[in-house]
Amino acid sequence: MKSLLSRAERMENALRERLSPLDFELFDESSRHAGHAGARAGGETHYKLRMVSAAFDGLSRVARQRLVYEALAEEFNTGLHALSLDLKTPAETGV
Repeated sequence: MKSLLSRAERMENALRERLSPLDFELFDESSRHAGHAGARAGGETHYKLRMVSAAFDGLSRVARQRLVYEALAEEFNTGLHALSLDLKTPAETGV
């Protein structure tokens, strides 16, 4: 059965549940990638994420990315093609 939630809603729910962000912005940039690899007519394939979370404290950039990718594994398995990441700790942003 297909989820009634959009991919963006599922992504936000998964990330909020797993990483408890203090600041969160998710942008669907699929329309900017029409005709590129992984793009689909219905969109929901290319996103940009800006997130601040204490879960990133003490982690390298790569380790932060891994946490996000793990939280979104199901989305990548079902059509999410690209995710641009800007991941910060509260100390790095003053939040």
